Amino acid sequence: MADLVIRNGLVVDGSGAPPAVADVAVDGGRITAVGPGLDERGRREVDAEDQVVAPGWVDVHTHYDGQATWDAELTPSSWHGVTTTVFGNCSVGFAPVRPGTQDFLINLMEGVEDIPGSVLAEGIDFRWESFAQYLDALAATPRVMDVGAQVPHAALRFYVMGDRGADHAEAATADEIGEMGRLTAEAVAAGALGFTTSRTVKHRAKDGRFTPSLSAADAELLGIAEALGGAGRGVLQCNSDFGDDHELALLRRMAEVSGRPLSFSLIQVDGAPDRWRDLLAGVAEANAAGAVLRVQVGSRPIGVLFGLEATLNPFMVHPTYQAVAGLPLAQRVAELRRPEVRDALLAERPEGGFAGFLARAMDRTFELTDPPDYEPPPSASIAARAAAEGRTTWALLYDLLLADEGRALLYHPFENYSSGDLEPVAAMLRSPHAIAGLGDGGAHVGTICDASFPTTLLTHWVRDRTRGERFPLEFVVKRQTADTAAAMGFTDRGRLAPGLRADVNVIDLDKLTLRKPEMAHDLPAGGKRLVQRVDGYRHTFVAGVETYADGEWTGATPGRLVRGAV
Repeated sequence: MADLVIRNGLVVDGSGAPPAVADVAVDGGRITAVGPGLDERGRREVDAEDQVVAPGWVDVHTHYDGQATWDAELTPSSWHGVTTTVFGNCSVGFAPVRPGTQDFLINLMEGVEDIPGSVLAEGIDFRWESFAQYLDALAATPRVMDVGAQVPHAALRFYVMGDRGADHAEAATADEIGEMGRLTAEAVAAGALGFTTSRTVKHRAKDGRFTPSLSAADAELLGIAEALGGAGRGVLQCNSDFGDDHELALLRRMAEVSGRPLSFSLIQVDGAPDRWRDLLAGVAEANAAGAVLRVQVGSRPIGVLFGLEATLNPFMVHPTYQAVAGLPLAQRVAELRRPEVRDALLAERPEGGFAGFLARAMDRTFELTDPPDYEPPPSASIAARAAAEGRTTWALLYDLLLADEGRALLYHPFENYSSGDLEPVAAMLRSPHAIAGLGDGGAHVGTICDASFPTTLLTHWVRDRTRGERFPLEFVVKRQTADTAAAMGFTDRGRLAPGLRADVNVIDLDKLTLRKPEMAHDLPAGGKRLVQRVDGYRHTFVAGVETYADGEWTGATPGRLVRGAV
């Protein structure tokens, strides 16, 4: 008798094969059989008729580096069917770290990933120095899902070079490069999944300094990559602005000298809206020559959220708003509803900086509905609506932000939306070199809420899209399971097949619904964060153990640390 049999579901096994009605049998945390009408009985049987049965999502781009040391649930990702998550991305993380230098890593993470420093300072106990010790701390923490960690370049560089590592006028010496390579190989041997770096000016510490890895010379990156190759395992990950052709050539050389897979974030940016096409062509050329390069693609625009509770709101630089900004939300809303306060605030016209950005952004800022529309037409923008109503954009913004007792949110997609639709994202997702990623679970807690990317693949791209093509169910499931698992070297998950881990989602696709993000006040030190709930995940199993039932945590913590490729 099996531990579990899931009966009569529409099985989408992650391989890309068409869905088929079948049963899935599980015993000892592994899938033992998949097929129609299995004779084997289960100690527990789940009726999945008219529901999708798919592998658990493997999310390769999150930032739970700190949260994973204190939070067993790893929400909001766990609410969205994620059963394996990978962090340490974009060069930021919390190991290795010398005693007494923790504040630098906190300052860096706060700036790059918008996680309050007070939250990190209280939530992380830093009971480690080496990366191996950090992995041991992760392994000792119970949680709902499997986790894996990568070595972040910024932390590694600061560990080896000290303050010089954060000084962009300094270059690593040959000995320092050798030490960074040695520590990377040592970390991979202990179970790190790979090495990550950041080459974008968007990544700055809270104090305004660019991330240490931004100015790392080619010799440094190639030296670390070569050391990773010598270890014979692990992957490389990068986030870059790709300001010139040299950058992609460098990443290709890193993949070639290491012999290891490399992935990078592929995003459409307004300044060069077709650059992503050139990057994809370069990836295809590199792969044809024997390198292994992949692009990580988001399932919708990268967008910030404006709101009275969020980090950013359109009136934050107005003097009249600043006078009430410190009030609790209910009192602030009451003040803002006073006609004299409204008149005074709307009469103010700050110039430059954030105010100047907002004036230009209203053509691509939208009211966030419930459920959210992540491919809104230009006619729904704040600027277009205000013009149609004969109002100023500021007056419309004011009224929208006071809705829902001040909890309303506005959505500004600043990347992947240059053309006002998701056609570029569709083309990226279709690429044979693409994997799903960039949801950033655990990060940008006051500005972005994209950990729901895996759910968007199903709701928007399979079922709901009206402004372009939809994708087959089996295609998007493969992108978020078998493809992401393979990209990290995981051979034991990502598909529903005998012998593999029983990480399984049972989903009511017809009722699968993303809710509007909301602000929760549940982080250490009373910190707040944007979270997004979802309806329609009926069951989530990790290694055959049910972790979520109809969106509620069962209390089970079968997750473990994944040490290296499996």
